Amino acid sequence: MGNGKSLTADVRENLIDGLRDHPTTLIFLALCNERPVGIAVCFRGFSTFAAKPLFNIHNIYIVPEMRGNGFGRLLLENIEAEARATGCCKLTLEVLENNKPARCVYSSFGFSQAVYVADAGGALFMAKSLQKSEI
Repeated sequence: MGNGKSLTADVRENLIDGLRDHPTTLIFLALCNERPVGIAVCFRGFSTFAAKPLFNIHNIYIVPEMRGNGFGRLLLENIEAEARATGCCKLTLEVLENNKPARCVYSSFGFSQAVYVADAGGALFMAKSLQKSEI
């Protein structure tokens, strides 16, 4: 669902090199008979509250004809295993409010809206574009 539109030619041209050059990038691939059927793009971050690293799951994509076969869950399991192996305190992600299939997968895997202090309410993801065209 993401941005609701295809990536521009400029983004497609620069995406792989940009990810390769970004120092915290982690890419996980789901394969079926050696064919890529899914991808998760993650970034290492740091929790100042726990003084430990974290993984942010920035994108997960499963090719449409393979959805519903457990590949999203497989990616999440591998991401969590790597996060635990590297001493991370948590996994984070954002999901569009109306992306019900993804929200169901994430909820069944243990994700929920972040609430750090009950009286403060749940955390909200906010953004401010620094480009002419919004990302």
